[in-house]
Amino acid sequence: MRYIVVGPGAIGGTVGGLLARAGHDVVLAARGAHLAALRGGGLTVATPTETFTVRPPVIAGPTELRLTAGDALILAVKSQDTAAVLATWNGCPVTGGAWAPDSQAADSQARDSQAADSVPVFCMQNGVDNERQAARLFAHVYGVGVQMPADLLEPGQVVAPGSPVAGVMEIGRYPAGTGQAAERLAADLTASGFIASVTGQVMTAKYTKLLRNLRNAIIAACGSMDSPEATTLAGLAVAEAEACYRAAGIEHLDLRAANAARDEVVREMPVNGRMRGGGSTWQSLHRQAGRVEADYLNGEIVLLGRLHGIPTPVNELLRQTVSTMAARRELPGTIDPAALLARARPATH
Repeated sequence: MRYIVVGPGAIGGTVGGLLARAGHDVVLAARGAHLAALRGGGLTVATPTETFTVRPPVIAGPTELRLTAGDALILAVKSQDTAAVLATWNGCPVTGGAWAPDSQAADSQARDSQAADSVPVFCMQNGVDNERQAARLFAHVYGVGVQMPADLLEPGQVVAPGSPVAGVMEIGRYPAGTGQAAERLAADLTASGFIASVTGQVMTAKYTKLLRNLRNAIIAACGSMDSPEATTLAGLAVAEAEACYRAAGIEHLDLRAANAARDEVVREMPVNGRMRGGGSTWQSLHRQAGRVEADYLNGEIVLLGRLHGIPTPVNELLRQTVSTMAARRELPGTIDPAALLARARPATH
């Protein structure tokens, strides 16, 4: 299987880099300064124990690549970019027979097809809306629950501080099921420095991960979780989410147990003497990207609350706060957690 990593930033770059180093066929689809850096000097990945550079093919988009049987898309862009990326790739022709993701091999006798019909899409992203968007345009969609610290240090360079493995992945067909494509990716990731498994209920894993990601906005706004006020805010946000899950009948695992299981397998270590600055939302503010994915994290809980009549004022406050910071190009860590909690408390009564 050839893996086309669309969005080789922190997560996609780590995955693409480790897959390429292990000898798998990888293509990186990037843009802007990152695209130029990858073309000029390759992709450098720094881990707690080593730094290496790989030089897989790099493209700006599907017009620079011929899709063939056996290709798979790894979608690793932020959720706010998902719709545009999917629309770019779904109509691309696939030559040499259509890959049959849930059979043993590509059908070499099959007629040429489009990516929408035959190319598996692995949503290696935060949130739970990406798979839903992909299923509108692609027939073979897989969710990937990602537990992995990573950072795009600068164009062309990613940091993967996870140890003793880079991260943990749970892969399954959307909305449920497994399939041979999921098994292939899990095997390739495991052989490349991850722990990856196949699950028939991948969205249970992703809804559980969403609970953890609700604190991303707090880390971005306040700089860290190292205060009792930040911890209280996170607890309030998770409580709202769990109420929404109950109302919607959404299954999830106990967050504390899931966090403990993750910490037993992958720990965040210093890389070249420094610790990672923060999560994905913190990184977006730090890069002054202008947008963050809070609409698809805290905003997902707000949406569920509106659909099922559950108040979600804390998640709405967190969503608005970091989205405003992003639009104003404000740096992370500029908001006092006590002040943010004070704004949240009246709304919960």
